[in-house]
Formats: sequence, structure tokens, C-alpha cells
Amino acid sequence: MDTQIVLILILVFVIIVTFSAILRRYRRCPSDKILVIYGKTGRNTSAKCIHGGAAFIWPVFQNYAYLDLKPISIECNLTNALSKQNIRVDVPCRFTVGISTEPDIMNNAAERLLGLTTDDIKNIATDILFGQLRLVIATMDIEEINADRDKFLASVSANVEAELRKIGLKLINVNVTDIRDESGYIEALGKEAAAKAINDAKKSVAEQNRFGETGKADADKDTRVNVAAANALAVKGENQSKIDIANSDAQRREKTAEAERLAVAAEKVQAAKALQEAYQSERDAELARAEKEKATRQADIVVAAEIEKQKIEIEAEAQAEKARRVAKGEADAIFAKMEAQGRGAMEILSKQAQGFMALVNAASGDPQKAVLMMIADRLPELVKTQVEAVKGINIDKVTVWDGSGSADGKTSTANFISGLMKSIPPMDDLFKMAGMQLPDYLKGKELPEEQPAGKKEDKKAAEK
Repeated sequence: MDTQIVLILILVFVIIVTFSAILRRYRRCPSDKILVIYGKTGRNTSAKCIHGGAAFIWPVFQNYAYLDLKPISIECNLTNALSKQNIRVDVPCRFTVGISTEPDIMNNAAERLLGLTTDDIKNIATDILFGQLRLVIATMDIEEINADRDKFLASVSANVEAELRKIGLKLINVNVTDIRDESGYIEALGKEAAAKAINDAKKSVAEQNRFGETGKADADKDTRVNVAAANALAVKGENQSKIDIANSDAQRREKTAEAERLAVAAEKVQAAKALQEAYQSERDAELARAEKEKATRQADIVVAAEIEKQKIEIEAEAQAEKARRVAKGEADAIFAKMEAQGRGAMEILSKQAQGFMALVNAASGDPQKAVLMMIADRLPELVKTQVEAVKGINIDKVTVWDGSGSADGKTSTANFISGLMKSIPPMDDLFKMAGMQLPDYLKGKELPEEQPAGKKEDKKAAEK
């Protein structure tokens, strides 16, 4: 029992340690950082970059690091940059860059900026910015740089963005504070523009004064005309207003009458509908009451019939059960009676068999002698039966004409008596019907003249 508890504790400890290790290796990426997983990433790239998600870091095979997405502000005070007109200018700018979150650019940042500090990244970006800024200024005139700042900034952004993408950075903003040159060309352009602006302003003032006087006269004329026209329009407007008021009153009265008519009609329609619904409700109630009464009557009839049916079925089942029990009792009684009769017959036959067996034993085991003993015992009854058979024959007179003997040596009288005796049922046939056989000397057959001494003794025994 103690061993099992120790094993359970060890298993629980291993599970807890494993779960803790898994939790320590599961890393979530903040929104202002990029999670870079390097090592065996299972891809064609050298690192796996995740922004705004989470991933499990396999121990031994993988490791991780973060790239900061915070913007980096870089001040680029470019001096003595040669323009397209071979005029050297100073262009102070401030660039705001940061690591890009696009998939391809993130991989570039992971390959080239992972492990670098912010200052290192800033130095690399500064070199790129200076070079691209000089390149853009060399392709533009001073007038374009000074006058069309949007074009200048667009050119700078396009060139700088392409180069920053190679190392995983993104240009966020470009701000050009001022542009100066050593020769004073830009300043002269400014003075020229200022003088032109002043002259244009003076001319504009004179023209505006002229336009002002003319405009004043025209304004007075227009004022009078407009006042007269306004008065006429006012009168016309008043009249039109009165007409509109009258038409509005007429329409109002017409609408009021129509509304009253519709209201009365609606009230009548609603009253008719209410009356119709009341009639409908009463009709539905009467129909429901009639259905209920019908159902009640039908239920009474059906229930009574069902009860009577069940009663008849129960009585029939009871009678059938009673008849079955009576029949079973009679059958049992008949069976018992027949069984008793069978046992009685069996007992009689058994006793007879035992008696016959005793006779056979008394006759030294010879069944034939036992049969002869039974016949000898019943011989008086058989003779009595033969006598009873001829007892009823009434012979009044017998006349015998005895002639010569017949061929067998017997007289006619002997043949007559012999034929008369043959008319009596032969005793041999009676024995055959009983399944027995008379001895030859009882059948009227003559014994052979010469018989052995043993045979004669047996004959004497049989006669006895």
C-alpha cells in the first residue's frame, strides 16, 4: 500500500513538472512585438515569425526572441547635398521608421535585425536614409524641391521604402523642416516671390477699389429695382396666400366631412362585425354543446356496450374454465377406471399364468400334459354341453331298414347313427376355437395295431 502511494506521488510530481515545463515553453506574442522562433522550424525559411499570436517552443530543437515594433525616430540633417542644378543645399529631415509586420519583411527583419539594439538599428537605417535622400535631391531642381514639397516627399518615400524593406523596416513618416542653400538661390527665389506677391496685391487692391465704386452704383440700382420687385411680389404673395388660405379652408372642411363620413361608416361596419362575431360565437357554442352531448351519449352507449361485452366474455371464460375442469375430472375418472380395470385384468392374467405355470410344473414341465390335465378337469362340462346340444331333438319313432353292409363294412344303421353324431358340433372344433387340440383317441381315430410299450403307457396315462 505504501509503495502504491509513493508511485502515485511520483507520477503526480512528474505530471506537474511536465505541465510546468510545457507552460514555460508556450509563449504568447504581445501586440507591439514580433515573436521569432528559430532553430528547426520545419520550413524553407530560417525563422518563423508570429505577430499577435502564440506558439509552443520545442525544447532543445527551437529557441525564440522578440523584435520590438515601437517606432524609431531618426533625425537626418543632410548638408551640402548636390542638386540637379549643381547647387548644394541643406535639407534637414526627420524620419520615423519601424519593423514591418508583413510576412516577407518580418523574415528579413528576423534575419538581419534579430539581436540588435535600437541604437544599432537606428544607425543602419540612418545610413540608408542619407544615401537615398542624396539620390533624390540629385534628380530634382531647386524649384521642384522648394515649390512642390509633395512630389519631393513622394520621391523620398518611394526610394527610402524600397531600401528599408530589404532589412525588414518600414517607413512610417517623413518630415522636411526647411531647405537652405549656400549661394542664397532659394532666398532670392523667396524675395522674388515676395515682390511679385506684393505687386500682385497692390494691383488687386486698385482693381478692387474700381470694382467697389462700380459695384456700389450697380448695387444701388439693383436695390431700387429689387425693392420694387419685392413689393410687387409681396402683394402678389399676399393675394396668393389668401387664395391658398381659402382653398385650404375648403379642403379642410371637405376632409373633415369625409373623415366624419368614414368614421360613421367605420363605426357601423365595426358594429356589424361585432354582431356577426357574436352570432358566430353563439353558433360555435351551440355546435360545441351539440358535439359534447353527442359525445356524451355515444360514450354512454359505447361504455355500456363495452361493459356488457366484457361481462359476456368473462362469463364465457368462466363457463369454458368450468367445462374444462369438468372434462378434466371426467377424463381423470375414466382414466382411473380404465387403469383399475387394466390392473384387474393384469392381475387375473398374472394369476392364470401362475396357475398354468404350476400345472406345467406338476406335469413335469410338459405343457401338453398340462393342457390334458385342464381338459380332463373340464371334461364333464364339455359333455354336458354336448348333451344340451341334442337334448332338444324330439325323435318320435325310428324305423331302420338295415340292408347289406356297405363297402367299409358298416351296416346302414351304423352309418345313420354316425351321421347323426356328425350333425352335433364336433368337440375338436370347440377345442380349436379355444386354441387347443384334442388327443387322437378323443377324435375317434384308431390307434395303430402295434405300439411300443412306452406309447401304451402314455396312452393309459392320458386316459387317466
